[in-house]
Amino acid sequence: MNKSRPNSDPTILGTRPIGRLLMQYSVPAVIASVVTSLYNIIDSIFIGRGVGAMAIAGLAITFPLMNLVIAFCMLIAVGGATITSIFMGQKNIARASEVINNVLTLCLIHSLIFGGTTLIFLDPILLFFGATAETLPYAREFMQVILAGTPIAYVFIGLNNLMRATGYPAKAMVSALLSVGVNIALCPLFIFVFGWGIRGAALATICGQLAAFTWVLCHFMSKNSYIHFRRDKSWLSFTIVKRIYAIGMSPFLMNVCACVVVVFLNRALLDCAGSNGNLAVGAYGIVNRTTMFFVMIVFGVTQGMQPILGFNYGAGNWGRVKQTLRKGILIGVSITTVGWAVTELFPDTISEFFTIDRELVDIARNGFRVYFICFPVVGCQIVITNFFQSIGKPKLSIFLSLTRQLIFLIPFLLILPAFFGIDGVWAGMAASDFLAFVVALITLIIMMRRQNRKFMSLPSLPTTQY
Repeated sequence: MNKSRPNSDPTILGTRPIGRLLMQYSVPAVIASVVTSLYNIIDSIFIGRGVGAMAIAGLAITFPLMNLVIAFCMLIAVGGATITSIFMGQKNIARASEVINNVLTLCLIHSLIFGGTTLIFLDPILLFFGATAETLPYAREFMQVILAGTPIAYVFIGLNNLMRATGYPAKAMVSALLSVGVNIALCPLFIFVFGWGIRGAALATICGQLAAFTWVLCHFMSKNSYIHFRRDKSWLSFTIVKRIYAIGMSPFLMNVCACVVVVFLNRALLDCAGSNGNLAVGAYGIVNRTTMFFVMIVFGVTQGMQPILGFNYGAGNWGRVKQTLRKGILIGVSITTVGWAVTELFPDTISEFFTIDRELVDIARNGFRVYFICFPVVGCQIVITNFFQSIGKPKLSIFLSLTRQLIFLIPFLLILPAFFGIDGVWAGMAASDFLAFVVALITLIIMMRRQNRKFMSLPSLPTTQY
């Protein structure tokens, strides 16, 4: 037994009080998410202040492509982390080690295929996503660097999720802090001192990810880690890859849907705002960055919940699963309610961090006021969606992901702007959030009743169930 195991033994997931576990696992993940969100915001501030309003709009145009970049990574990262937690709950450490080998291989394959293909067709893709003659140069310069660095980003994100799932939440937090810290230190240097513009911001991002990449790779190469790379295990197993894809399909589709939705949003804003179309897209960029700050905090909570849920579900501890879910929903709703209050009270203050353009501030203010009306319930919807993903029920998680970002929002974007203009765009986002929450709540109630009956008749899950 290695020396680090007593302090990082994942078997405590089945015995330690849920409140303490959520603090131990969620707090580091939340800190990492907050810092990552702040990086995104600070990065946008540097770009807006150092390059200009059109650069903010150009950055907003890259959002759908960035969602696609993340989608192909999270397909592996979340699927691998969930399966690893379930294997550890079943005390199958050898198979958990094999998952880590496969995650590294898949991350490299995905990054090379996706990053290379997208670089070749970058301009047509950005134009399809809503770039104009004014915003295309900024979007192109930013994404060329980001896409070139996808192998680094994919390995970092993929292994960081596994680090948390295998009993090292504090080290996973450190890797995120390392990435963000290097980025924030280099971004103003590259933009303001070296004059590299928006390309400098992207390069600072890759440098930060390279530092974190080195950190997580060293962790899993060390035999002192509870779970680490093992040469004697498969590096590309069809069975494991299939399971990773099955569970990771939910966050993958969620990000793909986000990509599709942002395309519709950009085009709707360009059509509704007329000559101010680029500024409207920039305003969405500000609103989106702010939204993601609070959403990422909730995601931090769900990341902390994931190993707890996966381990206890794999071990058949249904009571602990339900307790974790209840606490997670309460925390998630509290976070998004705070988000609603902040944006309702200080919309101009938030926008002025990003830009001094008064017209852009005015458009963003209206977006904050309308879109955030239903934001408090978003926390509940996110936690429920990730709950099904964490216990190995990808179909339900995929369905709930689709309701929020695709099934409800796109019809609203096609209908409401015709009657209410740009307000219809913001209102469509709010309405889809509320309806997705209702569907998630109903789905949860139905499934919990079924699971209660199942666990009353079956004290533990078969080891073959995922």
